[in-house]
Amino acid sequence: MSEENPYFGRAARFIGVLKHCQVLGMKIKEASAESLTIELPYNESHVGNPSTGVIHGGVLTTLMDTASGTMVINALPQMELCPTLDLRVDYVRAAEPKKSIFAFAEAYRVSRNVVFTRCTVHQGDINEPVANCVATFMRIGSHMSPPEFQNTIIGEGGK
Repeated sequence: MSEENPYFGRAARFIGVLKHCQVLGMKIKEASAESLTIELPYNESHVGNPSTGVIHGGVLTTLMDTASGTMVINALPQMELCPTLDLRVDYVRAAEPKKSIFAFAEAYRVSRNVVFTRCTVHQGDINEPVANCVATFMRIGSHMSPPEFQNTIIGEGGK
């Protein structure tokens, strides 16, 4: 799939090299220049309160930051690492136990210095959010991103 869709490939390679994404089990479901979706399968180790089985808020925040940051990779014309400047989260409701969680992210504005994103976490219906966030990422330029990291994310043939 990544050969047909370079955005999917870039996003998959990006989360594939991030240790926290590996540990949490994040998977790219869809990706384009406009949006992406990451799935976080339910796992008992993600639970914040064992008596309810509800996913810990820190796991949700990590998912939203990762989805937003991965979206930035696909929104820019060249591979460029962009550190998170700000992340504002609204927790809307508790996630249902034993169900996967999905993060849908968009970059709604790309400026010379900052990329602006929004992300919705849901469990299958984006109109029933678990949490929402807006985030900003600082552009540091492709020349500041290590070439070996760029090559890993861009993949063979520059895709």
